Amino acid sequence: MSYRSARLAEAIKEVVADVLQHELKDPRLGFVTVTRVEVSADLRHAKIFLSVYGSPEEEKESFEVLEKAKGFIRSALGKRLRLRHVPEIVLKPDPSISYGVRVMELLSEIKKEGTGADGES
Repeated sequence: MSYRSARLAEAIKEVVADVLQHELKDPRLGFVTVTRVEVSADLRHAKIFLSVYGSPEEEKESFEVLEKAKGFIRSALGKRLRLRHVPEIVLKPDPSISYGVRVMELLSEIKKEGTGADGES
C-alpha cells in the first residue's frame, strides 16, 4: 500500500467512524466499529470493514441500515476530504471483535473449570 492510499484509508476510517457516531440516528443501528479500510491503488474504491457488537440478527439489521446510508456516508466523505474523486465504498463485515469476545469467553470457561474442579489452581 502506498503512502497516499494509507493516508486516505486512515482519513476515511476517521470520517466514517465520526459519521456513524454523530450523524446516523437510526435506532436499528447497533454498536458499530470501523475496524479498517482498504483503498485500491487508483484510490477509486474503498472497502470499509465494520464490526457490529450484538446478536446475528442485530448485525444483519445494522448492515441493512448501513447499506441504505451508504450514499450519505459517501457524500460526507466528499465534503470532509475534498477529493477530486470520492471512492466508491463497499461495506464488509469484520468478525474480529466478536471472534475476540468468543475467545475470551472460552478462556474464562477454561479458567473456571480449572479452579472449580478440585478447589486448587
